[in-house]
Amino acid sequence: MYYVYMLRCEDNSLYTGITTDLERRFQEHITKDKKCAKYTLNHSVKKIESAWIAEDRVSASKLEYHIKKTLSKSQKEELIRKNNLQELLSHKLDVSKYTKFK
Repeated sequence: MYYVYMLRCEDNSLYTGITTDLERRFQEHITKDKKCAKYTLNHSVKKIESAWIAEDRVSASKLEYHIKKTLSKSQKEELIRKNNLQELLSHKLDVSKYTKFK
């Protein structure tokens, strides 16, 4: 099982990533562990905004790509507020493969 997650940074920017262990990965970002992303080294993480469960790495990577590369900042904010994955991305990938986490 993989998680696709969106983090809110102190400067109000958003970071999207994938992991098999959401709590561990969040702590790596927060503590700026050597394994944290380059982006979160320079943008302090505040909280997890949203997360989805994917069955495998390929599916998780596809969702991460589409969130990062095809959605604008305002669409990402809308995704967080409304959890409207279907509306925003169903024309680009099979959104039935993803389940909202918590």
